[in-house]
Amino acid sequence: MRLTKNIFEQKASRITRVLLLNAGTSWTTRELAHEANVSLGYTHATVSTLLKSGYVTRHASGNPSVEVVDPIRLLSRWASYNDYTSNGNQFIEYYSYDKDIDTIIDKLASASKEDYALTSLSGAWLVSPYVRPIALEAYVYSKSDADSIALALNLNPIPKDGNVRFVVPYDTGVFYKTQITRDVKVVSDVQLYVDLYNFPARGQEASGRILEKIKGVWADSLLGKGSNEEALGKQPDLARLHDAFRGIA
Repeated sequence: MRLTKNIFEQKASRITRVLLLNAGTSWTTRELAHEANVSLGYTHATVSTLLKSGYVTRHASGNPSVEVVDPIRLLSRWASYNDYTSNGNQFIEYYSYDKDIDTIIDKLASASKEDYALTSLSGAWLVSPYVRPIALEAYVYSKSDADSIALALNLNPIPKDGNVRFVVPYDTGVFYKTQITRDVKVVSDVQLYVDLYNFPARGQEASGRILEKIKGVWADSLLGKGSNEEALGKQPDLARLHDAFRGIA
């Protein structure tokens, strides 16, 4: 049986991301490969590794399918492994004379026509405000997209320590299920958590707030609203998940 050496490497992370952002959904290998835009063979190897590690379970009835059953452990492992500042991301620095982060964000919402998605502390500031950022950070598809946004926002290029930082990502999968907040594009909560976990300057504090938001979504989709604790205790996978949501695991 072919396995993936690292379920958090570039292509494998696409599959991990799809599973985490669609918790409660069962996938055939072909469906998962299509959604993650990864080859069928590589998807099969990654799923086999996830099964062996206990992150997903296989449903044998009808068309064989898999579903994530331990999303908190999977997300935590991924976040611990990932380093947003040194995982192959390319950073492009600019300076804005606007010192207030909300002013820069509002200008981005009204001026930019390019594809982008806020991340790190600036993304968390919109999704679950806790740590006020001193710089705006956003993924873009290319340097030319960064230059176009910089022109629209009247930003000045700077070698380092800018207060606006565009990021050409190690993989475009980071744009999967981008969300809109205050008319601004932000990466998914799962991507936010992964990027923030090892981020300096209070990144873990901000990631904790994002995790609580993610847990709420997963509790509804995996456990069901108003789930009966006694019934859950009779189902090992759900019981373990339930304990994790309560902070026991």
